[in-house]
Amino acid sequence: MDLAYLRAHPQHLPTFLTHQRIRETPVGGGVCQASRLTLDDGSSLFAKTWPSDPAPEGMFAAEAAGLAWLREAGSVPVPEVLVALPDLLAMEWIEPGEPSAAAAERFGHDLAGLHRAGADAFGAGWAGYIGPLRLDNTPETGAWGSWFAARRLLPYLRTSSDRGALSAADVAVVEQVINTIESYGGQEPPARIHGDLWPGNLLWGADGRGWLVDPAAHGGHRETDLATLALFGGVPHLDRILAAYQEVWPLAEGWRARVPLHQLHLLLVHTAAFGGGYRSAVRATADTVLRG
Repeated sequence: MDLAYLRAHPQHLPTFLTHQRIRETPVGGGVCQASRLTLDDGSSLFAKTWPSDPAPEGMFAAEAAGLAWLREAGSVPVPEVLVALPDLLAMEWIEPGEPSAAAAERFGHDLAGLHRAGADAFGAGWAGYIGPLRLDNTPETGAWGSWFAARRLLPYLRTSSDRGALSAADVAVVEQVINTIESYGGQEPPARIHGDLWPGNLLWGADGRGWLVDPAAHGGHRETDLATLALFGGVPHLDRILAAYQEVWPLAEGWRARVPLHQLHLLLVHTAAFGGGYRSAVRATADTVLRG
């Protein structure tokens, strides 16, 4: 199988893998099993499968739709999806490189361009996933704050509470954030965002650019992507990314104070998916939001 054959017959990829007709090398892949596939013409692909069968319904379709939508903007580089099947996703292989100040500045410019491509509404036209969890992408054209509270905070707060990852006191603090969310400002039209842009989902390529992978793409608030880049140790050269971003599309007044609010969604996803190990981060972030 070469790349031309694969483009013409993407449905045949699982059969070739089952019969070991393609060289497969395991690589890191987060919640999925991931591998590098080497085709007969020397081309490489990045492939993802779910650790057990079947994969969650619609998960790979959601990722493929998000990648294509981000790629349409023609700003930040996004891998091309070559195979999107219910239990398998394969895309072009991006040769990894090292982060540099120059790459960070270009990424900041590119990310602003992506966000400016916009969206018709908050949410998306497909059912979403974030990590292993479903993501409610029901489109809405009202205010961002109420949409963010209902679609991005409350569902994962409930799941976190139900599984015992947060205490009653923790839940009460986050509920206070939800109930007062309109007071935090940041009202902007929907931007075209990655939606799960923690540092692990920014791939530094050997071409000197930052590539977007593993999106939970939707129409959202542009500050969300920038805020989550600072999570879990932060992306390299974040200051250069932010400065370059502001050269293209300056952020609204008070954006720094809103960083914890935007981070709260992804932290609640972690308590919902992975348990109480992230409880202290959720509580500290919610407390920071309330302190203003």
